[in-house]
Amino acid sequence: MSRALASDCSNARLVEECLNGNEQAWHLLVDRYKGLIYSIPIRYGTPPQDAADIFQAVCLDLFNELPRLRDADALRGWLIRVTAHKCYHWKRGADPVEGLDEEKQASNGQMASDVLAGVEREQMIRESIQGLPPRCREMIELLFFHQPPLPYKEVAARLNLAIGSIGFIRGRCLKRLKSVQEKKGF
Repeated sequence: MSRALASDCSNARLVEECLNGNEQAWHLLVDRYKGLIYSIPIRYGTPPQDAADIFQAVCLDLFNELPRLRDADALRGWLIRVTAHKCYHWKRGADPVEGLDEEKQASNGQMASDVLAGVEREQMIRESIQGLPPRCREMIELLFFHQPPLPYKEVAARLNLAIGSIGFIRGRCLKRLKSVQEKKGF
């Protein structure tokens, strides 16, 4: 790519650029999926340090498997499977399931499916938010994802808006988000 890579590049383009040695493409690819990858071990109850280790292991697998990746558009699903697999092995090493009865094992399998479904929904929301105009994206992140939650006064100051306009603009941004999600089939 001649100048800077856009964060809205397709996975196929980013993978192609990564294979051509473009370091910026690699950073964009990891940045695009870091929330997804890291959220899976956290949802499995993995301590943050182990979640970070799993994250690194998944990124290393991704780096090593990029040349063999057949469908870049299926990357999200591949990352979910690889991360869940690593979480399973972490959990198995930390808490062996050999002695569990069949009912408890089935329950654990259902929990894993529920966790993965939740993670996929969260990733779709993250991707939808990235499709919003910068002002809406920033407002939604400040209002709904900042921990601890920010008061309207601080949100207004950060966005250089009047406090009274936050609710109205928030409503418009949420409508846009809903529209983006509907276009993605969510």
